[in-house]
Amino acid sequence: MFGNLKRLFIAGLGSMALAGCAVIPGGDSGSAGSGPAVSDSGSVSGPSADVLPTDEQRHRVALLVPLSGRNAEVGQAIANATTMALLDTGAENLRITTYDTNRDAGDAASRAVADGNKLIIGPLQRDNVGPVLVEARPADIPLITFSNDTTVARNDVFVMGHVPEQSVERSARFAIAQGARNFAALAPRGDYGNRTLAALERVLAEQNGRLVSVERYDRSNTSILSAADRLTQAGGFDTVVIADGARLSAMAAQRLKNPGDRQPSIIGTELWSGEDALAREATLRGAWFSAVPDNRYRQFAQSYSARFGNQPNHIAMLGYDAVLLTLRLTRDWRPGRVLPQNLLTDSGGFLGLEGPFRFHGNGVGERAFEVRQVGNGAFSIVDPAPQGF
Repeated sequence: MFGNLKRLFIAGLGSMALAGCAVIPGGDSGSAGSGPAVSDSGSVSGPSADVLPTDEQRHRVALLVPLSGRNAEVGQAIANATTMALLDTGAENLRITTYDTNRDAGDAASRAVADGNKLIIGPLQRDNVGPVLVEARPADIPLITFSNDTTVARNDVFVMGHVPEQSVERSARFAIAQGARNFAALAPRGDYGNRTLAALERVLAEQNGRLVSVERYDRSNTSILSAADRLTQAGGFDTVVIADGARLSAMAAQRLKNPGDRQPSIIGTELWSGEDALAREATLRGAWFSAVPDNRYRQFAQSYSARFGNQPNHIAMLGYDAVLLTLRLTRDWRPGRVLPQNLLTDSGGFLGLEGPFRFHGNGVGERAFEVRQVGNGAFSIVDPAPQGF
């Protein structure tokens, strides 16, 4: 399946290069341009039978994202990206209708089911997965959520977001291959820190590494500095995982070196991805972190900006890739029928703008991460992402 999707992927890239010449007004992306693809954007309301005409040749797919409220900007960017993918690929067999999840995700899902959609792309937030699933499961409609929280994954809920645990595991394996053995961790209190530590413990158990010390902290300057000092006093480690963004990580890193001692190797998380200021942090020079390849983001962003008049959020690329994935599924999925969920768990995976990815039977998405190193004003790729599975 991975190889078969490559033609769609290349076609999408080629169309993006040409799309810079075609300006599509922002706002209602459903009115964007002409062509065979149909994307109904906006909050759908009213009697469902009157909203969508009967389709016999096109698959009805629902996009559930926030189009109002504090996450509206992200939701609209995802919706725009799905429209962009439909136009770029010239898809003739998809109708994607967007439903606003801001006020009531369950109600949005109910309307999506009533409208005859057989696949739900979304929701964006993990807290909305439950209400959406209540409506979708009785109709045998799977979800492809943009969340990165694996706790919401099920055999009918597929997590498409970048899973933080996988970034930590990838970096730790790389560090061990470079000779690291004794690890320590600085992790914030709360869910993110818990998930990071669990992933680190798991990979160290597999790779015969040791977790010699852990310090938790509240996300504040003084708390992380105190935690770093406690870690330094405990000693005994050659590598430290810091589960936070660039600013707090840089502050902590400067406290991890004892006078006259060798500074430990530093590992960050996917939170470092996209933080350009990170490359200017001298205390993090030489540090590693793992992220999905972003070499195609610039081309994507240029095409998006030409069409919609602003810069997209990085997560919008997930919307584009969700359309590429859906188009691949339509090869073995008849319009109006229940989607065979085994199509989503093909071991060969799928190819998107952010590289290859695949879903396991438990709904957890797996991505190919590259390992980057912080340099003097720039990043370098020290271990490229695999090209497939």
